[in-house]
Amino acid sequence: MAPGEAIEPKSAGAWFYLYQAGEIGVVAVYALLNWTRSGQTLGMRAWHLRAVTESGRPLALKAAALRFALGVLAWAPAALGVLWLYADPEHLALHDRLSKTRVVHLER
Repeated sequence: MAPGEAIEPKSAGAWFYLYQAGEIGVVAVYALLNWTRSGQTLGMRAWHLRAVTESGRPLALKAAALRFALGVLAWAPAALGVLWLYADPEHLALHDRLSKTRVVHLER
């Protein structure tokens, strides 16, 4: 692999998949830390949103991890799990419905 060359399976072999797993791990740790500490990622802060449980309490690690895993799956098939919120009576995305979490809008 030459400097500046794209990291691809054919040029990096098994390291490519390890690299991708590391990227997913970094994103997961970022989301889990933010959701369990403040309920907000940086983007959620900008839009005054917070992830909470059905009862309005902060997310525990288990709920945050389930929300993240289901969120990845919700985006996978053409974002159908996210678009579900337009059909849901409470306007919840499928990963929020299944993980028993909510995204609430905060007062400014």
